[in-house]
Amino acid sequence: MTSGTLEEWISQLCARGGRRLLGIVGAPGSGKSTLAVRLAATMPDQAVVVPMDGFHLAQPELERLGRADRKGAPDTFDPAGFIALLVRLRRPTAGETVYAPAFNREIEESIAGTIAVPPGVPLVIVEGNYLLLGDVWAGVSGLLDESWYLDTPELLRRTWLRERHMRFGRGVGAADAWIDATDMPNASLIEATRERATRLLSWPLDVDSAS
Repeated sequence: MTSGTLEEWISQLCARGGRRLLGIVGAPGSGKSTLAVRLAATMPDQAVVVPMDGFHLAQPELERLGRADRKGAPDTFDPAGFIALLVRLRRPTAGETVYAPAFNREIEESIAGTIAVPPGVPLVIVEGNYLLLGDVWAGVSGLLDESWYLDTPELLRRTWLRERHMRFGRGVGAADAWIDATDMPNASLIEATRERATRLLSWPLDVDSAS
């Protein structure tokens, strides 16, 4: 795999023409959202970020299924709905804007129709935990032109996760308990998919990082 900068890799991807889908995948707290926003900022009005998190099942449904205590696990999402959206994004229709949902952490729920993807946007940056997972998620990877795995040290991920959980209402003890019981097991699943990625990236991202 050749070295280069993030901007060069984006340029090479978009040079293929047409609508391109780039996946950013990594464990919880790895910085996927930060990277996706950074990449989109290099292409004003030419790139839109679509997070997988918009396909969280609603809290009442998670409670009905008995899965609310591990929200964020693979079976607490709607992968079929996510794949259906990616199919629409992959094959844009002239004159049709596609609307994607987004996850609002303040209310811990997804909100439909939040993210507009106009038909002329050449790059959609899809970010999420399970883009390379198998089973019911297996249809995702084939809809992505490239997938970049963000490999972030566990200590740093734990720090960022703790800060996030506390920012949205958990105390230190509750944040650490959630990290150990939910985030870390999910991370192990995701880390097992890293070799399926097109590129492996690591922090810091301001240097050549392909491997």
